[in-house]
Amino acid sequence: MNRILITGGAGFLGSHLCEFLLDKGADILCIDNFFSGDKDNIRHLFSHPYFELSRHDIIHPFFAEVDKVYHLACPASPIHYQHNAIKTVKTNVIGTINMLGLAKRTKARILLASTSEVYGDPKVHPQTEDYWGNVNPIGIRSCYDEGKRIAETLTMDYSRQNNVQIRIARIFNTYGPRMAINDGRVISNFIVQALRGEPLAVYGDGNQTRSFCYVSDLIKGLTALMESENITTPLNLGNPDEFTIVQLAEKVLKLTKSSSKITHKPLPPDDPVRRCPDISLAKQKLNWKPEIDLDEGLTKTIAYFKKKLKK
Repeated sequence: MNRILITGGAGFLGSHLCEFLLDKGADILCIDNFFSGDKDNIRHLFSHPYFELSRHDIIHPFFAEVDKVYHLACPASPIHYQHNAIKTVKTNVIGTINMLGLAKRTKARILLASTSEVYGDPKVHPQTEDYWGNVNPIGIRSCYDEGKRIAETLTMDYSRQNNVQIRIARIFNTYGPRMAINDGRVISNFIVQALRGEPLAVYGDGNQTRSFCYVSDLIKGLTALMESENITTPLNLGNPDEFTIVQLAEKVLKLTKSSSKITHKPLPPDDPVRRCPDISLAKQKLNWKPEIDLDEGLTKTIAYFKKKLKK
C-alpha cells in the first residue's frame, strides 16, 4: 500500500485526488491549513479507514513517513492568492522547500502542482513546455506566477543536487464540482451569476481565450505523471480546446437557461490574452488526453452549484 501525502488536500483539486487515490487502495495523509480549502470537500472521507487529516500550514516544517508527495498547497485563484501576496510567496517558496526536504529525507517521489501561469501573458501559442514565458515580476499576479516559477526551480535543484525523485505538472484551467462559490475563476463566476440571475461579468472585450479541463481528466493526468518513469521536466496538463470568454458565457447561459445578460468590465492588469496548452508530450509520454468536452463538464458543474446554492 502506498503511503501518500497530499498538501492542499481539502481544496478543489486536492479533494478529488484524495478520493481517486483512496479508491485505488492508497493510504492518504491529507494536510491543509483551510485558507482556501474546505472541510466539506473531504467530510465524506472522514470515516474511510485509510484517510487521515492534519490541519497544518506547510510554511512550517512537517514530518511524516511517506512514499509519495503530491504538493498541491497554494491558493490558485486571483482573489485568494492576491488576498495575502506575501503568504502566497511563502507557501510557494518555504512550503515547497519543506516538502522537498521531506521527500529528500524519506526518499519519496514528489509531484509539484505548478501552473500555466508560469507562461504569463504568452508570446507563443499554444504554449509548449520549452517556452520560458512572459511574466511581469512585479505585478499583482507575480506572487503566484513567480512563486510557482521559483517552486519549479527549487524542485529541479533538489533533483539535480540531492537526487530527489520529482515530477512537475503545469496545470491549465481546471473546473468541476467542489469549486468554491467565491472562487473568482471564470467558470464558477459565470455559473453562480447565471443561477442567481445576475449579469455575467466579462472582463475586457471577451475575445481573450482559455482552455478548460474537467477535473476528473486532470486527476487522471496527475496520477499518470506521478506513476510515470523518468519524466523529470515540466509537463503540460490541460485541455487544448480553446474558447473565448464570450463563448463560455454564452454556453453557461444556454445550459443554465438563465435570463442573465452579459456585461463588460475593465481587463485586470497582466491578464493573459491567449492561454492554451500544447499537450503533445503528455499524449506521447503518458498516453493521456482529456475525454470530457466542455458542454458535458459544464452540465455536471452546474448541477453541483445548483445544490450548493440551495444550501
